[in-house]
Amino acid sequence: MRWSFTLHGGAAAVLSAAALALAGLTWLPGRGALPLFEPAWSMAVVIIPAFLLFLAALVRQFATGADRSAQWQAFRCLPGRVQAGLGLLAVTSVAVMVIGAVAGAGERLQDAEVREGRYVAYDTSVTTDRAVELTQDEYLALLPSSRRMMFAVPGLLGAAAAAIVLAAGELRRADDASAAR
Repeated sequence: MRWSFTLHGGAAAVLSAAALALAGLTWLPGRGALPLFEPAWSMAVVIIPAFLLFLAALVRQFATGADRSAQWQAFRCLPGRVQAGLGLLAVTSVAVMVIGAVAGAGERLQDAEVREGRYVAYDTSVTTDRAVELTQDEYLALLPSSRRMMFAVPGLLGAAAAAIVLAAGELRRADDASAAR
C-alpha cells in the first residue's frame, strides 16, 4: 500500500478517536469541568477535517473503479488489528449516538446555543420550532448533551473514511502487483 493511503487512513482514524474522546468527556460530572465545549470552534475543528477526509476517501474509492464486493474483500485483506480497531471506532460512534438519542428522547430542551448574547435551546414539547431562553446554569447543564452528538458524528465519519481509504489502498496495491506480473 502506498504511503499516502496509510497516512490518509491513519489521520482519519486518529481524528475519529479524538472526536470520540471529546464525546466521552461530555459525560464527566461537574459544571466547570467542561470549559472546552462552550465555544463552537471546538466542534468545527473536529467536524470540518472529518468531513474533508471522508470526501477525499470517497474520491479515492471511486477512483479505483471497483465494485462493493471487491472493496469488501480488500478491507478483509487488511490486518486483523486494523479491522478490529476500525470496527471498534465505528461501533463506539454508533453507541454514543444511540445512547445520546435514547437519553435525550425524554428531554424537553435540546441544542443549547448562545444567540445574540442570550442562552437559548429548542423546546421539543411544542409543535413549532420554538427557541426558549435559558439561564446560564440551565445552558451549562444542557450543553454537554448537545455537544455529544456533534462529536460522535465526526467519529463515525473518520472511522468510515479510514476504512474506505485503506480498502482503496489495498485495491491499488493489488492492481500494482498484478500489473507487475
